[in-house]
Amino acid sequence: MSRRTASLLGGLLAALAMLLLAAPAASAHTELESSTPKDGARLTRTPATVELVFSEPVEPGDVRIEVAGKRLAVSRGGSGGDAVRVTVPKSAGQDRLTLVWQVLDMEDGHSTSGTLSFPLTAKAPADTAPADTAAPAVPQPNGTVHTAWITARWVGYLALALYVGGLAFLALLWPQGATDRRTRRILTLAWAAGLAASLLTPGLQSAYGAMGTFADVFRRSTYADLSATEVGGVAACRVLMWVLAAVVLAAVLQGGARAARSPGWRVGALAVALGLLRTTGMTGHNAEGDHPGWGAVADLVHLLGVSIWLGGLTLLLLGVLPRRRPEELSAVVPGYSTLAGLSVAAIVAAGVVLTWQVVGSFDALVDTGYGRLLLVKTAVLLLVSAFAQLSRGWVRTRLDIAVLLRGDRATVRPFVHSVAAETGLVLVVLAATSLLVTSAPGR
Repeated sequence: MSRRTASLLGGLLAALAMLLLAAPAASAHTELESSTPKDGARLTRTPATVELVFSEPVEPGDVRIEVAGKRLAVSRGGSGGDAVRVTVPKSAGQDRLTLVWQVLDMEDGHSTSGTLSFPLTAKAPADTAPADTAAPAVPQPNGTVHTAWITARWVGYLALALYVGGLAFLALLWPQGATDRRTRRILTLAWAAGLAASLLTPGLQSAYGAMGTFADVFRRSTYADLSATEVGGVAACRVLMWVLAAVVLAAVLQGGARAARSPGWRVGALAVALGLLRTTGMTGHNAEGDHPGWGAVADLVHLLGVSIWLGGLTLLLLGVLPRRRPEELSAVVPGYSTLAGLSVAAIVAAGVVLTWQVVGSFDALVDTGYGRLLLVKTAVLLLVSAFAQLSRGWVRTRLDIAVLLRGDRATVRPFVHSVAAETGLVLVVLAATSLLVTSAPGR
């Protein structure tokens, strides 16, 4: 590769990285700020209209308002785009008017719901007010869709980690692994799973936010409505990045070790990896808080660290160790140990930033379900880090013996058990991450 070509590729990579890092990410969830009449106000008659003002601009089609189980027509209200207005039928309430509202935040797919209740005093004197009747139940998302959404996110994270981490492992530590049959299958399956998850997750997210059923995931209208939102735009970019990832994968599968060592292939793989990591983090909670830019950077570092860690563990477990080649063990295992240590340090540092960005206070960390789930994830991560640190010295000693004995099965087997245990714990961390992404932070 000529110096001019290398410079051009480097410039394109830098431009892509700046574009991805500068792209807007998800904001805080849409909340109801006020209403006219005010919630709880005693009214002498059923109001002709009720106006709801939200914390950010909303589309009338994303707001659902019901009274006595009947959906009301929603129109735009106010002048800033953050208000909607509904016309209330005169027969809507006898002694009390109760509106059940639900708004879909299409930036991250979460829905917010609640009720507005107005006593109608003209039909019941104030000194003999009737006992309050039970308010209608606030609509709840479909549990099956929610479970499927969490599963799809977990599969997407796992595929991303295996693909990005696997390519990094080949490029930095084990180029000859590009010809290994098991390694090629892992990378191919990771790519296929990542593409499938990127296609399915937006539909699940949209159906979940709209309180729909699993059948709604496969309706054309679901994706048509999604295409005009930020979530739809990010999803389309993610699918495009997985399509480009197929080109990078095909190049290394065809070129083998020579391609894995090529500067041109490494630049392309790095660009695609950054694109996949950034588009994955753009629909999470990283932009919440006072410094969303720091959240975006921390999220990118966090995902990259987990990918290198888990992807490397998987190829080490299923690719390097089964071959039991002394020269590969002596070259790859120490190098990966160092790389994993750096990845864990990056994960911890980025996790601190993300925790403060999303949770914002110690009280929210211990008093909300989201905060407690984040503590569980952190505890598992610390457990994995301690396990990896304790096993590092043991691995160095056993590695020397394994190399001297020319990769004897008995000496390699302890590596397999150690790496398998660490891999399992990291998968638990990924599961907690999927739950966090599909949960709304309680602040």
